[in-house]
Amino acid sequence: MDYHPERPLVVQSDRSVLLEVQHPHFNRARDALAAFAELEKSPEHVHTYAITPLSLWNAAAAGLDPAEVVGRLESLGKYPVPASVRHEIFEYMSRYGRLQLVRAGDQLHLFSDDPALLLQMTRHRTVGQLLQPAPRPGVAVVKEGDRGRIKQELLRLGYPVEDLGGYVEGDPLRFSLRETTASRRPFALRNYQHLAVDSFYAGGSHRGGSGVIVLPCGAGKTVVALGVMAKVQAHTLILATGVTAVRQWIAEILDKTDLDSAQVGEYTGERKEIRPVTISTYQILTYRKRKDAGFPHFELFDRHNWGLIIYDEVHLLPAEIFRKTSELQARRRLGLTGTLVREDGREGEVFSLIGPKKYDAPWKQLEQEGWIASATCVEYRLVLPGTLRLPYAVAAERDKYRIAAENPGKTELVRALLQRHAQDQVLIIGQYLAQLESIATLFSLPLITGKVATNERERLYAEFKAGRLRRLVVSRVANFAVDLPEANVAIQVSGTFGSRQEEAQRLGRILRPKDGGGHAIFYSLVTQDTREQEFARNRQIFLTEQGYRYLITHWDAHPAEPRSSPYMRPS
Repeated sequence: MDYHPERPLVVQSDRSVLLEVQHPHFNRARDALAAFAELEKSPEHVHTYAITPLSLWNAAAAGLDPAEVVGRLESLGKYPVPASVRHEIFEYMSRYGRLQLVRAGDQLHLFSDDPALLLQMTRHRTVGQLLQPAPRPGVAVVKEGDRGRIKQELLRLGYPVEDLGGYVEGDPLRFSLRETTASRRPFALRNYQHLAVDSFYAGGSHRGGSGVIVLPCGAGKTVVALGVMAKVQAHTLILATGVTAVRQWIAEILDKTDLDSAQVGEYTGERKEIRPVTISTYQILTYRKRKDAGFPHFELFDRHNWGLIIYDEVHLLPAEIFRKTSELQARRRLGLTGTLVREDGREGEVFSLIGPKKYDAPWKQLEQEGWIASATCVEYRLVLPGTLRLPYAVAAERDKYRIAAENPGKTELVRALLQRHAQDQVLIIGQYLAQLESIATLFSLPLITGKVATNERERLYAEFKAGRLRRLVVSRVANFAVDLPEANVAIQVSGTFGSRQEEAQRLGRILRPKDGGGHAIFYSLVTQDTREQEFARNRQIFLTEQGYRYLITHWDAHPAEPRSSPYMRPS
């Protein structure tokens, strides 16, 4: 058997891939794998990737050829790619597009050049109910309104559909991007933003118009969306994560396009404006008076002839919106996110209902080009105080996590870090309100939680942006779509059960480029030898996957400076 010890990875027969972290070709191998594999484990010496059907379908949808995937693995592997893995890569990737949705007059046809496969699908118990008798051999008619459902069902059966059914154009909206913003700054899309727009739009053809753009926070996902809107030139509905995000969208649109305020509306709990560009929240659309009641604001989707729907932070899309989105397949759909990871495991729903990944820029590449700030991630581990050891030992598993997360020893570490970063713009981020309230009170710092009125939140954010506030304590409400470019230090005192998507959002708070190219630092405070440390390992996967240097060090409250016994995860 051919053996190449100088190469960095091993491909195993279960489609897992082992990558040596200390290998000189680690970076090249990591970037090669990112296009078609998912990082699952990231200890200090060997990272484990999984080649999954969905990761291969995303690669196929992006134009990657199975021979190229196998070629990358062969060129980087110590051993030849197992024959079973080679076969599965070709098999899974070839399934994308074997079934297509195409428009024929006023009918939508399910088409395949493999009659046996199409017959198999039409006779499937669930899929068959969504089809009508075929007008000719080789096609089946999809029932009206079932375009989304049939894509979901066929994905579950392992045959992702290539949707070439086209889109309604929507009401026209003529506007242009500015060359100089309303705030009098030069403005133009960056090269990678142009690539993202073009990858999504695909020249206006049926091969474009639906899918997901993956970019880190701070890389200008909103600008990419504006570029897509300028291509589509139609009335647009934008769904965001909260009122603060809605108003930031409005500010960006008015600053960087020649649309005026009469053409841009806010549809939230506070205002109900439906205009050519309307920005709403997931919360208002999923509001209902009781569990068995309908969703009164869903009519927003249907009351207007939208040509484009934009889903901000698509990895957070609520289940109810998925159901509605399955009815909206004739509209162009753009998803924006920093990570395709969903904690509910519904990545397949994003693929089938929003669309496949259209563009993904490696975080470290954008950092090297100066588009996002360079950052170091530091995990401080603290011991659990003796008084809490017995309560921790007898607590339920969920309560164990909270006891560890609210370790009172973290307060003194926060004090030390605030002293160390006295001249920096610092965000203290956490999950538990009592913990955040205690920190805010002890250090006389302003606190933003979901209970704080929107106007007060915006005032505090503005003070922080202006540099009049250097410290801000924030709950989960600041995870999403809050633009604080001045922040260069984040101290995470507690998180959400190892959420990779949350880690991406929180790191993103400090990744906006800094004046003079300044460096950012992301601290996570973790109680060692507890459930919190176990969940922290899960969150580290995302950071390591993106190539960030990760330092683990131990904190002792008694010495003047932290006691450090680090190991380094190379970038």
